[in-house]
Amino acid sequence: MQDTKDTFYITLRDRIAALNPARTALVRGQLRPAVVVEENELPSAFDHTDTFVLRWTDTKLDTNGPLSLATLRCEIRYATAGNSGNGGMDRGRLLAAMDAELAVAINATPQRTPKTNYAGTSPMQTNIFWSDVAFAPAQANNSKLSRIATVDVFSYQEAGEL
Repeated sequence: MQDTKDTFYITLRDRIAALNPARTALVRGQLRPAVVVEENELPSAFDHTDTFVLRWTDTKLDTNGPLSLATLRCEIRYATAGNSGNGGMDRGRLLAAMDAELAVAINATPQRTPKTNYAGTSPMQTNIFWSDVAFAPAQANNSKLSRIATVDVFSYQEAGEL
């Protein structure tokens, strides 16, 4: 299932970077697109503000069929404090802009891509595909507005895949 997670992350990262090249984050001294996977980063490695943080929360495996179908739930957490030049008074607009970027990146067609083994140990033969994004209500906490969006990612498990 790691190949599914990696493929979805890379696809989302590349789509967000194409939609808004200015949405970047400084992570361990490297400026990169502001899409990160929580389990791959140290908790103090970066400021989560204005960054999409992927968290894998649930996994189901349907073994009825020639290939098992995995369903992975991905929570995408993000927050903004607004621009300091505006005293943070634009945080609602900036959260709405992040909502729009995420909706376009995930709901754009095609909602599938070839599964890739980024470790390079074996070629993949199937695609991953995903649901439309679902947005939870925005939450205000101190000076930030945050949201959690969810998407279900599906893939067929290939022989030898973990």
